[in-house]
Amino acid sequence: MADTLNIAIAQLNPVAGDIDGNIRRARDVLAKMTEKPDLVVFPELFVCGYPIEDLVLKPAFMDAVEKAVTAFAREITDTYILLPCPWTEDKKIYNAVHLIGDGKILATRYKHHLPNYGVFDEVRTFTPGPLPEPVSLKGHKLGIMICEDVWYSDVAAHLKVQGAEILIVPNASPFEMGKMELRLDVCARRARETSLPLLYVNQIGGQDDLVFDGASFVLDADGACVLRTEEFAEDMVATKWDTSPGAWRCAPGTLKRHRTGPELMYQAVMTGLRDYVRKNGFPGVLLGMSGGIDSALSAAIAADALGPQAVHCVMMPSVYTSSESLNDAADCCGLLNLKLDNIPIRHPVDSFEEILAPHFAPDTPGIAHENLQSRARGMILMALSNASGKMVLSTGNKSEMATGYATLYGDMCGGFNAIKDVYKTDVFAMARWRNTARPDGGLGPSGPVIPENIIIKAPTAELKPGQKDQDTLPPYDVLDAILHGLIEEECGIPDLTARGHAPEVVRRVWGMLDRAEYKRRQAAPGVKITAKSFGRERRYPITNRFKAP
Repeated sequence: MADTLNIAIAQLNPVAGDIDGNIRRARDVLAKMTEKPDLVVFPELFVCGYPIEDLVLKPAFMDAVEKAVTAFAREITDTYILLPCPWTEDKKIYNAVHLIGDGKILATRYKHHLPNYGVFDEVRTFTPGPLPEPVSLKGHKLGIMICEDVWYSDVAAHLKVQGAEILIVPNASPFEMGKMELRLDVCARRARETSLPLLYVNQIGGQDDLVFDGASFVLDADGACVLRTEEFAEDMVATKWDTSPGAWRCAPGTLKRHRTGPELMYQAVMTGLRDYVRKNGFPGVLLGMSGGIDSALSAAIAADALGPQAVHCVMMPSVYTSSESLNDAADCCGLLNLKLDNIPIRHPVDSFEEILAPHFAPDTPGIAHENLQSRARGMILMALSNASGKMVLSTGNKSEMATGYATLYGDMCGGFNAIKDVYKTDVFAMARWRNTARPDGGLGPSGPVIPENIIIKAPTAELKPGQKDQDTLPPYDVLDAILHGLIEEECGIPDLTARGHAPEVVRRVWGMLDRAEYKRRQAAPGVKITAKSFGRERRYPITNRFKAP
């Protein structure tokens, strides 16, 4: 019986549905190891990517998984791996992990607790497995807990009773602000409850509206973190374990840096945008530059994610566009080394006005005229997208998405929105941070990239003379505090008035939030960074007559 173990963390970025590609990636990783470890641990559902949603309900897909995994297992003869994948047994589909070695599948364990909240609905697709038994490796017992299982004490306790010596947790845990600290706290509790060390392996990369931050780690039996991998980057880390004097310990390793605040948000949305564009095969992105903070920040994120050569900006001035906005947009694109075209929209808007004149009345609301400008811009961007193949990047922030301060089929046009889950106050914070630093792995230029005037001037849609956002919305610091209470905390009006907000302002914001649900259902996906993003995580009826009491 060995008294040492070398366990490798394979923190990788799978592609959903790319069974052969993901297994090829695992094969390449194993081939590049000059020193073969005793065990390599891959993230949750690595073979098919996570989340895989209803793909597992297709028999052809599950057949492809089984064939690929069975064939790959025959190749694994000089080490052992923990390979997570969906698996079928007795016509039931499980979220599984295989211990593979000696050219075959040696043991299979199933996820016991299936998450069914927030962005998760695994109960829809998977069958819960029984409480897992430990697996044996070189005479020792390893307790395998798949992702959600570590959030409950019963699985770890059962594994401890059954003789587990090390807890190993393959994960696909989506990012949100504060999530890493929460993971560490939960896992530390499991380690202390069982007096067992714990190895946690998370995936990285973007998948639709989710982004995974990696930051895998090892905890000792007291719950202290002794090793942490990179955030938002693939990382292969060898961990060395020994049993002397009688209990397993991992040799301390590097604690890779944990980002915080605007830097962490920026890294998350940059990663999410990069993978959405690359994994879906777009050659780059198009976005409308307005001279405002949202489009400027979106352009910076795109340049950092994809490289300036893959980002095409278009300024589409109307009769209300100021020279200040024209200059700010040009200056920002100059700092970012981005291509900027200028396509005025006066003629198409005038044409629409002429066509619609017989159908408009003198008292037709001004918004009908204003939104012609936004929709003309949307048409231009979509035409350029059709011509080039580049994806249109919409640029509305969470404060706008929440209140409906956006135009359907206008500035909401696009295939993806990097800042969809970023409140306006955080947009400003991220812009200021980016002007002082360059994100890790960023492909954009160093130094300030967003002109100071864009950051300090009053936000405006410039759809009518003298327009300012604050003519329609409360000040953004007030608005965002109320929205956070309504969305992330599900607060009622008394809760928010007790925090000092005026009741009439809270009611007004509540009303805007409710009325805009139909717009949000038609919005582009965007990177989740908060505890409750719009989309599958927050589902309210469009037809809804409930009024705030």
